[in-house]
Amino acid sequence: MTHKSLNPCELEIDLFCKGVRVDPSLPPEDLPALHRTRAGLGSGLELILPGPLKNIWVYVPVEESFAHNSPYLLIKVNGSFALLHEPSKLLYPVQIPLEPNWYSQKTSKGTPMSRVGVLQGTYLGIYLSNTCHFWHSKPHPTNCGFCTTGRNVGITEERTKDLDDVVEVCEAAKKESGVTFVHFNTGYHIQGKELDLIAPYVKAVKEQVGLLIGVQATPTTHSWKYDWLRDLGADHFSFCYEFQNPTYFELFCPGKAEKIGQETFFKALEYTTKKLGKGSCSGEIIAGVEPLEDTLKAIDYITSIGAFPTVCIFRPLTGADMEKFPSPSYEEMVIVMRYMYEACMKHKIPIGIAPNIEVSLIVQPEDAQYLAERDWSHLVYRVWLKGLKIFSKPYFAKKLSTR
Repeated sequence: MTHKSLNPCELEIDLFCKGVRVDPSLPPEDLPALHRTRAGLGSGLELILPGPLKNIWVYVPVEESFAHNSPYLLIKVNGSFALLHEPSKLLYPVQIPLEPNWYSQKTSKGTPMSRVGVLQGTYLGIYLSNTCHFWHSKPHPTNCGFCTTGRNVGITEERTKDLDDVVEVCEAAKKESGVTFVHFNTGYHIQGKELDLIAPYVKAVKEQVGLLIGVQATPTTHSWKYDWLRDLGADHFSFCYEFQNPTYFELFCPGKAEKIGQETFFKALEYTTKKLGKGSCSGEIIAGVEPLEDTLKAIDYITSIGAFPTVCIFRPLTGADMEKFPSPSYEEMVIVMRYMYEACMKHKIPIGIAPNIEVSLIVQPEDAQYLAERDWSHLVYRVWLKGLKIFSKPYFAKKLSTR
């Protein structure tokens, strides 16, 4: 790729694909966000890429082997951070968000708060249970090939999360960091009790803290459980089915293929989206592993049923079964993310409506507006989204109050 000056979303995509190197002369105290891990998501450096349409939060690979050869070098120029693209000598100004004070605090039970939940952009992520049971299948593990959850949970964070600890961390994150959204997720449980595990946390946080609450768990055929979670306060459900191509799903998600099945993911996503409304739920997929046309089919499917696509750019994590799998190409990922935005526009998916939710682990649909053609349909879509955001302020204000 001949390197031209990139807009913020293009830069975000290139960083996900290539990572960043850190100038070794930078003192450690300048890098508060470095080496943060959570569940199976690997280490990285959280950056903010300023832009005229919106600032973009991105969790950039640093420690993975492919990042060691990145053309990007994080440096400091006149007291401010920048990314130097060494081959072209282009400089991109960036910001590094400070770690919140509550990271260094403990709950009333003595648990370090940073071992309960972490910020991933501007929202709070909490992995509730012990490690996914796919890691302990007999006679051999059937964990997803891209994941390292089984090597992180219980090491960099608490193996199980105490209910009172979770409430206190949510309170601190809302008060000090302005968090509006907490995302609860858990791995596979043999007894199919994932949603039962999450339910008390949803109820407690909604009643005592007042946050928007997302739930991510392997799907169940007991649809009534989604109604139950919704009544307790869940505002969002997401389903990680990873690959649209069934062959790739079976190859890289053997546990999900054997114990759950792709169709169960589809039925759960369709059910919850119909119940909660357009744009309320998401289908999560990985781009850069299966053929490009399959990823585009996944985006078509997700948006056609009224959900929004959460598209993760594949990251070959250190310690994962797919550690040696190549990082995706920038050019293909731009195609994917532009298509994602256009599909949301085509199906009038309300994106970027909820207040203060920036997700640094993915290219959000709202980020990809930088990639879209500035034609009449795009203008109409942006005006519609802006009006919807203004109109929905009282709705979200009520959602963010305690019950």
